[in-house]
Amino acid sequence: MDFKTYNEALDNLLKSAQIWDRVERIALSSALGRIVSSDVIASKNYPEFATAAMDGYACRFADLSSGKLRVVGAIPAGSDDKTSLKDKECVKTFTGSLLCEDADTLIPIENVTVENDLITINKPVNLGFALRQIGESYKKGDVLLKKGTKLGYSELALLAELGQSYVNVYIRPKVAVLSTGSEIVDIGEAPTHKAQIHSSNHIAIANMVSLLNCEAVILPVIKDDLELIKNTILNTLKSCDFLITTGGVSVGDFDFIRDILKSEFELVVNGAAIKPGRHIKIAKIGDKFIFALPGFPYSAMVTCALFFREFINKILNTNENYRFKAILDEDFTKKSNFEEFGAASVRNDNGVMKISTSTKKSGSSAIVSNLNNNAVLLNCKMDQTMLKKGQVVEYLVMM
Repeated sequence: MDFKTYNEALDNLLKSAQIWDRVERIALSSALGRIVSSDVIASKNYPEFATAAMDGYACRFADLSSGKLRVVGAIPAGSDDKTSLKDKECVKTFTGSLLCEDADTLIPIENVTVENDLITINKPVNLGFALRQIGESYKKGDVLLKKGTKLGYSELALLAELGQSYVNVYIRPKVAVLSTGSEIVDIGEAPTHKAQIHSSNHIAIANMVSLLNCEAVILPVIKDDLELIKNTILNTLKSCDFLITTGGVSVGDFDFIRDILKSEFELVVNGAAIKPGRHIKIAKIGDKFIFALPGFPYSAMVTCALFFREFINKILNTNENYRFKAILDEDFTKKSNFEEFGAASVRNDNGVMKISTSTKKSGSSAIVSNLNNNAVLLNCKMDQTMLKKGQVVEYLVMM
């Protein structure tokens, strides 16, 4: 079987992906991590009026040369005082206060000596010092958040600053996760013989899906039964947007998912020249997609990052970069003729990013040792046979 390259397979997938058009309006208190579905545009300047950036005395710059100014009032933050200035006058002003009429400069309290209602200027300042000008943060009409932005704490603070209680976000796609195989049993289920192991794929993939702004639905583990798997897949897609399966995609007699996809779906990706995960299959029926990942936990997680993450980012209009570069700590030799994504770890060595593969365990099912929170994927391209120590290489972060 001739496999497409990773980029070719991914390109086929993304060409089939349509931008999500399902939107909901939610409260800011529930919006952390959600994806904005439309541009957020400033409806007014901010600040809307000139304000003080520190505590001091608002005055006219032209009067500073006199050396002394008369204090004619005070404007605390939150006050809408209408005091105006005459020659050689100033108003005590506090951080965040509106500027009195005619004031164009603020001299800090540390720069003056106060005696009764007079201040003596000990250290002059430049014109406009310590003033926040109208529109300094942003101006009316500015695009403040672009469609596809993930809402973090600072973005939510900005929306609050705009006076918005609600924000339009994409509805989270509903993604079912199904692990198959007679050799696995579900969590809480006791193995009946020594050839069985507990499934971990559905837990890993469901949590990866949740991190990608999707609603994960974990299905019960099912055995290698053609009709059972087929009915489960078709019924699940009636209530979910997408389905991710693990296992059953290789060339074995009991790899039923492979056969079901060929007979019931339109294949978008039929394998890829990558290691791990060359037997990955992605198919669609209508606007529903099924991502059939390998059964080994490491392979399943890597292919989920390589394909499903890119798919979700496309439909939710996000633009996150997962590729970075570092200096390789030791030689790396490929084990196949495919493009490889090997487990590695990165560290900051006095400002230089370095990457190492020497501490990783071998085997597609080595979960924690290969894909812990600090794990990355060293990318060795199709046209490379090995990577040399000291070489600048590319790596992908997982989640």
